[in-house]
Amino acid sequence: MNILEEIAAKTRERIAEEKRHVSTETMRRAAEDALRRERQAAEDAPCRECRAAEDALRRERLAVEDAPCRERPSAENTPRRERPAFEAALAAEGISFICEVKKASPSKGIIAQEFPYLQIAKEYEAAGAAAISCLTEPYWFLGKDVYLQEIASQVRIPVLRKDFTVDEYMIYQAKALGASAVLLICAILDDEQLRAYGQLAEELGISALVEAHTEEEISRALAADARILGVNNRNLKNFQVDIAQSRRLRAMVPEDVLFVSESGIKTPEDIAALRKNGTDAVLIGETLMRAKDKKAMLDTLRGVM
Repeated sequence: MNILEEIAAKTRERIAEEKRHVSTETMRRAAEDALRRERQAAEDAPCRECRAAEDALRRERLAVEDAPCRERPSAENTPRRERPAFEAALAAEGISFICEVKKASPSKGIIAQEFPYLQIAKEYEAAGAAAISCLTEPYWFLGKDVYLQEIASQVRIPVLRKDFTVDEYMIYQAKALGASAVLLICAILDDEQLRAYGQLAEELGISALVEAHTEEEISRALAADARILGVNNRNLKNFQVDIAQSRRLRAMVPEDVLFVSESGIKTPEDIAALRKNGTDAVLIGETLMRAKDKKAMLDTLRGVM
């Protein structure tokens, strides 16, 4: 059993215990309540730009209804669905930075003895991060659900729940805690789970970052209709990191699927190579967590002098 399988097994035990205290049905209702509040807030407080966009869309629809059939747009020309917040953040022009809040990891042990997680998240936001990744796995990464809950309530950028999703319960839980995205790891999920969990996340208005390590897993992720595909550059059998993994596997991923490179990204040269390869986003943890000045480090990685 490799470390990934070991963590997944422990996570199943942990979630089974949590479900004894809070049922899946209760967690489902909590997630749906969170989604309702989110939609109600959007309806009750539209910004001027949103109202202008809605008015323009209304006028466009009226024009289409009044136009002869030959002038009506075909299905392929109709606007795409609105992207969830996490997906939209990664789709912005240039490379987007997902900055990670984590205290420890299996390969490095304790990374941050002092761990002011909320302050770190706010520093990332101020530094221009597109999104935040927050560890909630408690045994190997020393994460907690409360970290995610507090961070999501205090920052305006989307937050990924970085955990080893092994049960639909965890997706409901992520939504209830305020997450904008969940992690689905191909190596610990079968094809049916990948598709079902991705669909559930979409129904709840959150994104799924589908993580792959190999060509076969890339194919499985695409078959499950992944919209955001991440390649982990770390070999979880020996913990060695190879950025070339992302550069090599990028060619397998269609341009309309967002591509994220994860782990081992340390230098502006790494970012430059990934940018050249068409990478949409990078997920960076240890490099930023060990930096005393996180804004300065993020500027360095971006190549901002």
